[in-house]
Order: sequence, then structure tokens, then C-alpha cells
Amino acid sequence: MTALTLSTAAAPGLRADALVIGVAKGAKGPVVAPGAEAVDKAYDGGLAGVLETLGASGAEGEVTKLPAPSGFKTPLVVAVGLGDAPAKDSGYDAEALRRAAGAAARALTGCRKAAFALPVADADDAGAIGEGVLLGAYSFTAYKDTAKNGKGAKGGNGKAPLAEAALLGGKPRDKAYKAAIERAVAVCEELNRARDLVNTPPNDLDPAAFAAIAQAAAKEHGIKVQVLDEKALAKGGYGGILGVGSGSASAPRLVKLSYTSSKAKKHLAFVGKGITYDSGGISLKPAGHNETMKCDMSGAAAVFAAVVAAARLGLEVNVTGWLALAENMPSGSAVRPGDVLRMYSGKTVEVLNTDAEGRLVLADALWAASQEKPDAIVDVATLTGAMMLALGSRTFGVMANDDAFRAAVHEAAEESGEAAWPMPLPEHLRKGMESATADIANMGERMGGGLVAGLFLREFVGEGITWAHLDIAGPAFNEGGPFGYTPKGGTGSAVRTLVRLAERTAAGDLG
Repeated sequence: MTALTLSTAAAPGLRADALVIGVAKGAKGPVVAPGAEAVDKAYDGGLAGVLETLGASGAEGEVTKLPAPSGFKTPLVVAVGLGDAPAKDSGYDAEALRRAAGAAARALTGCRKAAFALPVADADDAGAIGEGVLLGAYSFTAYKDTAKNGKGAKGGNGKAPLAEAALLGGKPRDKAYKAAIERAVAVCEELNRARDLVNTPPNDLDPAAFAAIAQAAAKEHGIKVQVLDEKALAKGGYGGILGVGSGSASAPRLVKLSYTSSKAKKHLAFVGKGITYDSGGISLKPAGHNETMKCDMSGAAAVFAAVVAAARLGLEVNVTGWLALAENMPSGSAVRPGDVLRMYSGKTVEVLNTDAEGRLVLADALWAASQEKPDAIVDVATLTGAMMLALGSRTFGVMANDDAFRAAVHEAAEESGEAAWPMPLPEHLRKGMESATADIANMGERMGGGLVAGLFLREFVGEGITWAHLDIAGPAFNEGGPFGYTPKGGTGSAVRTLVRLAERTAAGDLG
């Protein structure tokens, strides 16, 4: 990953491949942002006019390159758009800084070192810029030949990501600044690990392989880990996970990751849907809907990353992660529509659609998590296409059995820069899941399908336990072009929200 440092060096004398500055969108044209004073001075105060001549407006994510002025050790200046200029005497929004830094880092793929002279008013700004750089510079190259010279080692056409970024305007010896950068590195390294998992082809990431990766990370970071294989799942009565995985040659797993702090007063449980490939099972997905289904384990990847990040940050809260891992395939042994599964909770579920499998594996994991009586449970899943229809491809839905906790989760998402929206759990939709054969069916009314799925999951949360459900079906996998610090492919959606929620809980603000 890109090396990140704080620097007090003056922009003109710093040796780097590029110098990144900010430009905002003003009422009368582009406005040069704080941090770029030295460059503006070199242009006799006319940098804004030069940028406007080159077509820059300051719009969010816009990147304009120009030769560095005389006297600078860097050959290139990269002006990146911050969006609308803030009101007088107010600073730039953290997410604007994060996105601008990410866009610049993407534009500098193939460069060895870049200096970032974006607006830094405090340690939080430095942290946001650091996050943007580390997330924007991400590249998944495990299956490509990438040469150090950027031309491809064996005929590949990949370029290495930005190798080093120096953040100007920070205070390297200030504890708050150092902590902000250390946090950015820990969170972004784990988020990028989640992206790697999501992007890994399903022939190389089956449930057993995912579990092995989790075990290795747990050992490295002092996290207790327990893996239930198919024999242990059968002995324990995990009918949901076993049922979903019954059609695959790759057996399912349930992984429990436990990070504990001696100073913790609260316990959070995170539960992740980990369908390493989703064909739909017997209810086979139509053509055109299978190609990205390696991403159906994004929830488990997010939970895994969040637990490891909490451990690396030493947060004073106990965090348990549950990864419900299975591959949903059609075969002679697969679950059929009309089958009834006995879940870990003892409830029976009539399977009306085998492509509604995520809620089945989550149900078992939610009940397992409930047995430890945590202060709150949050599950994360690429659960329904209905949520994408409701909120689009960049926003995830938040449902909960407690209004205050739903608000706290939503606030954590906003604070971390992730787009989320609170959604209801209408009681009248529960009736649609009534079954003449079993305690409940895994399908209900078609309209409001994302909410129906949330209601189904609520049935498997222990009595009196605060719970929230994040449906990340939209933002978990970006099928379009990259933007800001978001790459094409796996995004690591919900990792930052979970980490922020853990931080708030450690600080006594669970909600």
C-alpha cells in the first residue's frame, strides 16, 4: 500500500514527481484552496486564472495537470477539484478532502512520490486526506503482471499505484496528527484487504479459503478465532448455513473472530453475509446477473476488516465478528424451493426461493451472536436488489429494532463519509412471510423486498438485544468507472461505518 508521511517541508523545495493542490468552485470561477499559496505566489497570484484557462472549474473530482513553476523541485502540479468553495471562515468538509485526495491519487498511478498540499486546518483534515490517498491509490493487481516501470513485466499493461505520499501542512510531532495518520493507515489497510477479498475470483476464494485468511490475520493481530466446518455446523444444528451450502462442492464455514480489550465496558457483535459465489441455487439467476456474484461476500469482508481494524487501533470495546460463509450452487444435493430448514435457533423456514439465501446464513449467525448477549448486533449484507432500486448504487440502507440505535449507526456512517439512509421495518409486511408448513418463509411481498428481508432477520435476533441491519447491495461493488477514492470493483463498503461505530461505543456513545 502507498506509504504515507507527514511533512513540514516547503512545497517549492520538496523533491517529488508531483505536487497536488486544491481548487474549489467559486461564484465567479475557480478558487485556489489553502495549501497552494506557494504555487499561487509563483504565478504572481494568477493561478486561478491559469487553471480557468486550462478548463478547470473546481468541480468535485476534476483533475487538471500543469507544469510546475520555475524554482520548484517537482516537475508537475496537479490541481484537484474540491467542489463548492465553503463559506468565509469555514473549512472544507472532510469528505470533500477525502474525495479530492482520492481522485488525485488515482490520477498519479505509476508515480513514485507525490506531495499533497491540500487544505489542512486540523488533525481530522490530515486524517481525511490520508484516507483519500490510501483508498484512491488502491489497485487490484493480483492477477496481472505489473512492472516497476509501469509498462508491464510480462506483457501486462498495468501500472503500479502511487508508491509514496507526503502530506504537507501537517504536524509530524503533534500527537493528534500522528494518531490521525496511524488511524488512516490501519483502517485503510484493512478496508483495502476487504476490497481484495471481494475482487478475488470465486475459484480462489471459497469458504475454506476465506476462513484460512481470517485465521492468519487473527493470529497476526492477537484476535481469538474459531472456525466451524461442515461437521461442527451439522453437530450444532446450523440448518441455514448448511442448507445454503449443500449444493456446492465447497463446504460452508462459520468463522468467529473475537477482539477483547481489558478496558472494555461494552460488547459489539458484527455479523457478515459471506456467500463466496451466488448462482441463485436451484432458483438460478438469469443471464447477465451472475458475472459479479463473487461480491456476495462483501458483508463478511467488511466485518472481517472492521474487527481487525479495531484490534490494530486498540479500541476499548470488545468486538466479535461472525462470518457466515457458504457457496450457493445448484446440484442434486442443493436445497429446493419448498424444502424446510431447521435453523440454529430451532425455528423452521420454508425456502420459497433459493436465491434468498443470504438471510438464511445470517439467521444462524445472528442467533449465534445473540447467545453471547452483546450490547448490540450489526449485520452487514449484500442482501437485496430491492435496496438498490430504493437507494441506488452508492447508498446503503439501515434498519434496526431501536430508533436511537438506527440513528447512531446512520450518524456513524455520515461521520465516516459513507452514504447511508435510515429505512423502516413496517409490521404489516411480516404477514407476507407466513407459511402453512413452517414457522416462517424466506420470502414475502415483492414490493418492499429489502424491508421484508430486514423483518426476516429480526426474527433471529435474541430478545432484548439492540440490532441493526445494513443492506449494502448497492455500494458494495462498483460496476461503473472509478470516482473519488472509490475504485471499480469491490469498494469495502461499511468498513468505516463499523469502525466508527466501535469508536463511538468505546467512547460511551452507543446510542
